[in-house]
Amino acid sequence: MEGATQHWRVASGPQSLRTVAILGVLMAFASISTDLYLPAMPSMAEALGTDAGHMEWSIAAYLAGFTLGQLAWGPLSDRHGRRRPVAGGLLVFILGCAGCAMSGSVGALVCWRAVQAAGASASVVIARAMVRDLYRGPRAARLMLTLMTVMAVAPLLGPSVGGLILQVASWRAIFWTLAAFGGATLAALSWLPETLPPARRTCAPLSAALGAYGQLLRHRALLGYAGVAGCYFGACFAYVAGSPFLYIAYFHVSPQWYGMLFTAGVSGIMLANQINIRLLKRFSADALIRFGTGMAALAGAVAALDAFEGWGHLCGVAIPLVFVVAANGFISANAIAGALSHFDEGAGAISALLGSVQYGTGMVGSVLVGMFAGARSTLNVIAWMCVASMLCAWLFLPGRAGKRHAITSPVPTR
Repeated sequence: MEGATQHWRVASGPQSLRTVAILGVLMAFASISTDLYLPAMPSMAEALGTDAGHMEWSIAAYLAGFTLGQLAWGPLSDRHGRRRPVAGGLLVFILGCAGCAMSGSVGALVCWRAVQAAGASASVVIARAMVRDLYRGPRAARLMLTLMTVMAVAPLLGPSVGGLILQVASWRAIFWTLAAFGGATLAALSWLPETLPPARRTCAPLSAALGAYGQLLRHRALLGYAGVAGCYFGACFAYVAGSPFLYIAYFHVSPQWYGMLFTAGVSGIMLANQINIRLLKRFSADALIRFGTGMAALAGAVAALDAFEGWGHLCGVAIPLVFVVAANGFISANAIAGALSHFDEGAGAISALLGSVQYGTGMVGSVLVGMFAGARSTLNVIAWMCVASMLCAWLFLPGRAGKRHAITSPVPTR
């Protein structure tokens, strides 16, 4: 009863707005860790004596660290509560940022990016689990969308801020800025309440929780949501990895204008989030996911065709890519909330598995861009990943929301 009372106070007390704000900052670590240094990638490649393909491995390494880190942080938060693992992850993140700032070769940068990602993953996976601690169903989807709107400020400002830093300092200052951001967030945790009381925590060892991932993967609904979000993230990170060279090197726009083009896509996400919040009152989350994946697949195909045929030059590619990125507002939050709604326990482990599939597929997208460096190859990867996401939405998602039912997670609790 005491745990339930504490849980109710966190969800509806006067501190709820502060809690939502801190959760939004925690979820922003997924994007700000990469978006801030995107405008510096061409100059970093020159300073470190490497090429575009090798620099894009720094994004792949980040995604690898993020994927594996989530698999550990999720069960740890189910066992030890949410706040302590978040604090530990932030310390690892700060260490990784410092290592990136002092890197003298692309190999060292790639390794430290993996460390940075392992720490950042704790913030994201545990923030999503905390949403599940507080709410379920449509309310969880709306809160997730609110958080995604808040966290959209990071990619909205990240490339522009990175470009401004480059005007007054070297690329290393970008990573020192990220380390300072991590330190400020660590201090803000003193205002974040614990959303998982001891009575609701798991007692099984970490090895048993890790072994339960195989059982989770047997659930068709979870596989459907993971496939949708994963393939779409593959397209998004192919865009993140390839867009600096697509816009700056191929279309010869300045780093500052690149930031504006990137901002256009993120503004589309924020608008789509707000539309989605209103549409959730009339349509199921699954229907909106299918709409979003269809929009992304169509826009991705148009961008690839425009590049192949030479239609529209920069606008012929940039405008469809805005729609690809904006589709995130209909896909990610709905997929996460939909998957979590099927399980009564183990939100941390389930959130970790979803995130790992997302960022693991994102790593595949960025690696493909690095292997087949070139404007057309980047757009082809984006288009095919979006089509795969659409197929997962139509073939594997459950039916109408009314047919869903919550089931007990196979994650061990004792």
